[in-house]
Amino acid sequence: KALGILDTGALTPLSEPQGGRIWEGVEDIGFLGGFGSDFCSGNIDDKERNYLDRGEQLAICVQRCLDLSGGKKLKRVIHVGDAPADILAAKAYVDHPTKPLNVCVSVVGVATGSYSAQELKDLCGESKRGIWEPVILKEGQ
Repeated sequence: KALGILDTGALTPLSEPQGGRIWEGVEDIGFLGGFGSDFCSGNIDDKERNYLDRGEQLAICVQRCLDLSGGKKLKRVIHVGDAPADILAAKAYVDHPTKPLNVCVSVVGVATGSYSAQELKDLCGESKRGIWEPVILKEGQ
């Protein structure tokens, strides 16, 4: 089974009219979320803090997943985003003190136009098999 974790800067989950989705026919996949209201350092004007706050939100999402999993082991965390802060948040989570041992962290960076695939790739740094496995998609992939 897979569990999708939605981590967004939004303060609450999106309703369907706001862009939220109802996932029909995916009984073996669960979704839960993490939101900007889950963690904020209070220093929203500091661009260096932005990705660290997102990393904390990701840690909260993962803990929520583990709490609801019924004791099942987590093998991989995959964070999807299109901004440098998304890449850096996932990368910061690799060394987060609450990250379970032997959990691989991946990011799927999507070059949607605001940032190029190369910019996102450069932020990823070197891949470390089983620890940090980033993937960058060019627009349209």
